[in-house]
Amino acid sequence: MESKKILEKEWMSTSRIQTLTDGIFAIAMTLLVLNLEVPDFPSSVTDAEFSTFLIGMIPKFYVYGLSFILLAVFWRINHAQFHVIKKADMGLIRINILWLLFVALVPFSTILIGEYGELPSAALFFNSNMFIIGVLSFINWYYSYKKNLTSTDKSSRTFRRYMGINLMFPISALLAMGVSFYHPSLSTVVYATIPFIKYLDNVLQKKYDDGK
Repeated sequence: MESKKILEKEWMSTSRIQTLTDGIFAIAMTLLVLNLEVPDFPSSVTDAEFSTFLIGMIPKFYVYGLSFILLAVFWRINHAQFHVIKKADMGLIRINILWLLFVALVPFSTILIGEYGELPSAALFFNSNMFIIGVLSFINWYYSYKKNLTSTDKSSRTFRRYMGINLMFPISALLAMGVSFYHPSLSTVVYATIPFIKYLDNVLQKKYDDGK
């Protein structure tokens, strides 16, 4: 009886994890805008000069938008996962803390690729950041399932669906990391493959369900 009480004390409400996650994502997504810096123009600046400045900012606007959208998608996936993750143990808490560590790093990696996107090292850093976030998101879901922290079972479609969803980002980021060595400035375009990977996953899931 005593050991049971001790075990029960090890459980933690998932709402605390979600609250921390929402806060970290809100801060990280807000800090992304720091990459968009307006220079101190002289009072005599012309419209042509200002237009040239805005055109030169397009790569930074692109990276800002991409990072914001990717973080939003990561947040959405995590929120959906915790809809079926009903309890948390210390292992799950550690995984989420480590995951949030790399989520909070995104503003820095975004500034790097915004400033030095033509360099392989900068592109590799950004894409590695996304790869690690994607892998930890996958581990978060797989661990929750293995430890019976979810309301779904091994054979359920929900489990398989989230397994597929969580593989989208690591696969795309891994491809982007490869492109970083050859065309650094184009490596982030690889993330446009995510919808196609999701579509392929949906097709495979449907075939699996029809074949049962």
